Amino acid sequence: MSHLEITESPELKAEIVRQIAQQGAISFARYMELCLYHQQYGYYTSTRNRIGKQGDFFTSSSVHSLFGRLIARQIGQLWQLMGEGPFTLVEQGAGEGYLCLDLLDALAEEFPELYAQLDYRIIEVSSDHRGKQRQRLAVHVAAGRVSWWTFSDLEPFAGCFLSNELVDAFPVHLVEKKNNELQEVMVTCTGADFAEELGPLTDQRLNDYFELSQQPLVEGNRAEVNLAALDWIRQVGRLLQRGAVLTIDYGYPAAELLAPWRRAGTLLCYHRHQSSDNPYQHIGCQDITAHINFSLLEMIGGEQGLETLYFGEQYRFLMGLGFLEELIRLQALETDPQKAQALRMTLKNLIMPEGGMGESFKVLLQGKGLGSPDLLCARPIREIGLPPGAF
Repeated sequence: MSHLEITESPELKAEIVRQIAQQGAISFARYMELCLYHQQYGYYTSTRNRIGKQGDFFTSSSVHSLFGRLIARQIGQLWQLMGEGPFTLVEQGAGEGYLCLDLLDALAEEFPELYAQLDYRIIEVSSDHRGKQRQRLAVHVAAGRVSWWTFSDLEPFAGCFLSNELVDAFPVHLVEKKNNELQEVMVTCTGADFAEELGPLTDQRLNDYFELSQQPLVEGNRAEVNLAALDWIRQVGRLLQRGAVLTIDYGYPAAELLAPWRRAGTLLCYHRHQSSDNPYQHIGCQDITAHINFSLLEMIGGEQGLETLYFGEQYRFLMGLGFLEELIRLQALETDPQKAQALRMTLKNLIMPEGGMGESFKVLLQGKGLGSPDLLCARPIREIGLPPGAF
């Protein structure tokens, strides 16, 4: 059977059925954890194409190397703000290594003194991804710049903690408000299929989540609760002694994420570049995600000394770092008009609000011990000077 014909993992489905038979209905968070991270058969842990045309979705780093080059400029400024000494850059969930490669290439070219002192640590749960990363990053591994760690082994450090499309794939609890009471969505079996039923909350923190968000769930509405994200930012804040946490993902402030009109939440699945809201098909062969609550990342991070230095849409972040100037420069280097146009359309995917990644993706940059610097990424769009007729 070819890879393209595999649309479900029967082994994973059987394992989930077995667990439900043993212990009764399981929380959706447990179901999602098994689907994505089961040691052998999970979507992220098994060997498969996930990213790009042959996979299930695109990431900003897989669109073009400019994404990583622009982030490298912000990393370079952070290094300068910290005194230009040894610098640790931790990336969790590095995928196939595209962003890491583009960052390291750009830093070696534009910030050679930083590159020479850089300790780039990758945290990656997927052995499949680790293998692809080692191949893609061979030059930088040979230069002694890259190493692989587990989150639990990570030591306190000074530098930057980076993630791109990580937190949205943390397992989420699903809750509904029924008869003025929060109930949790549990997963059970009906014959050969999975089904949902409502039950008591499995974790008291699910109640606390809506109080923290200052946004009660409306009667009849469903929402995702990403408790793992709150634990994660708390741990990252403790590990970071001085520097920044740079989180790039899709999500909203709490008031928008939990707005009364958002009746069914934000859970989405991706399979062969088709999206759906059905997590009970393509078991182990589709991505499952939910938009993240940036307000709580800011709040919990603040408890660990992380101050919000920047929060905004990806297009604003990239434009502040020089996206338009770089687009013009790259177009000028391309002598073939058709290739120049293709380049322009490719790069616009990074900033276009509709059908692109520019508005749905947000960037949160939290600092510790950095004061209130004027960040490159926060450069107002009105200050961007472009030559006449650039577009």
